[in-house]
Amino acid sequence: MSSNCCKDQEKYQQLQAVIDAKKGTKGALMPVMQEAQAIFGYLPKEVQQFIADHNLYHADAPYVHAHNIGVATFYAQFVLEPQGEHVIGVCLGTACYVKGSQAVLDRLAEELNVPVGKTTADGKFTLNATRCLGACGLAPVMMIGDEVYGRLTPDEIPAILAKY
Repeated sequence: MSSNCCKDQEKYQQLQAVIDAKKGTKGALMPVMQEAQAIFGYLPKEVQQFIADHNLYHADAPYVHAHNIGVATFYAQFVLEPQGEHVIGVCLGTACYVKGSQAVLDRLAEELNVPVGKTTADGKFTLNATRCLGACGLAPVMMIGDEVYGRLTPDEIPAILAKY
């Protein structure tokens, strides 16, 4: 058995414990999915199906059972692909966009050699376009993890990435 298999098995056991604790509780689906994402780092289809197969309510609730998977694609908080070690969010809200955030995003995509919404081949960075980050006075703004970078220019991007 490979170490990946064992790690996955441990993660599924953790998820099963979460499901067991929440089973029968009204409104349990979202918290279970959030916990699943915390355990796995994202919500692959197999994990979504695992949750759906363990109907959280009761056996005569086929609608909930059949539609758990659609919840993951509806809510923006759920991530359906593995994320990089460092997740970069570039604000494309109005203030940031007017002050040049698209050029910053384009430079990041170029430097990382990855399209927006994807993760670099080495798994180090995920590049996302976001809406308002709540730092309009610092426009244009991006975040790498919890670190905020403001008043950015495209020329600053290589030095910022070098820190990571």
